[in-house]
Amino acid sequence: MRTGLLLPIFQERADPALDAAQSAERAGVDGVFCYDHLWPIGQPKRPALAPFPVLALVAARTRRVAVGTLVGRVGLVPDAVLLAELAALATIAPGRVVAGLGTGDRLSARENEAYGVPFEPAQVRRARLTRCVRAAMDLGLPVWVGDGGARTRRVAAAEGAALNLWEASPADVREQSRCTEVTWGGAAKGPIAPTVVRLAEAGASWAVFAWPVDVQELAAAGAAVR
Repeated sequence: MRTGLLLPIFQERADPALDAAQSAERAGVDGVFCYDHLWPIGQPKRPALAPFPVLALVAARTRRVAVGTLVGRVGLVPDAVLLAELAALATIAPGRVVAGLGTGDRLSARENEAYGVPFEPAQVRRARLTRCVRAAMDLGLPVWVGDGGARTRRVAAAEGAALNLWEASPADVREQSRCTEVTWGGAAKGPIAPTVVRLAEAGASWAVFAWPVDVQELAAAGAAVR
C-alpha cells in the first residue's frame, strides 16, 4: 500500500504546502494531494489556495512523489477547464498525476452559490463526473472517484476507477474492495502505523492523511506494509 498526505492549502501562501511536499518526498511518502475548496468546509472567512497552481509548483520542485486532487470537483469550473488543468499538470509531472474527481455535496454547495456557480442536481453532477472520469482515463491518468453514496460508487465500478473513501472504517474498505480498487483519505486519529496496517489488511491501495502529519512516521508506516 502507498501513503500520501493532503497539503496545507487553507492559508494565504503556498510556501507551507511546498515545504510539506518536499519533506514528504525526502521522507519517502508516495504522494501529495490538494483539496478543491474555495474555503475550508464551514469556514467561509478563511482562505484557500486553488489546487492546480499549488500542485504545479510542487510538481516542478519535486521529482518522485505523485501529485493529485482529492478531489477535483466537477461543476466548479467547466469540464473542459478541469480536464485541461489535469492535462497541463501531467505535462509538468508525467506519470505522477492522480486525477481525483468528485461531485461535491451539500456541504460544499455554499461555495458554488457564493460565487454564482450553479450547484446542479445530483444526477447532473454524476453524469458530468462520468464524462470527466472517462476523459481523464483517455489522458492515461489513474482516476479516483470521491465517494458520494451508492450511485457514485456505481460510477466508479462501472468505469473501472478507484473509489476514495473518506474516513471509512476498515470494514467498509474491505467490503468495497470486493467491487473496486479502494483508496482511503482522512485525518489521523491516533498513531498512524496501526491505522495504515488495518487499512492495508482491508485492501486499501493508498492511505492519504490530512495535514498535519509526521511525514517520517507516515513514510515508515507505508514501508512496513509493502
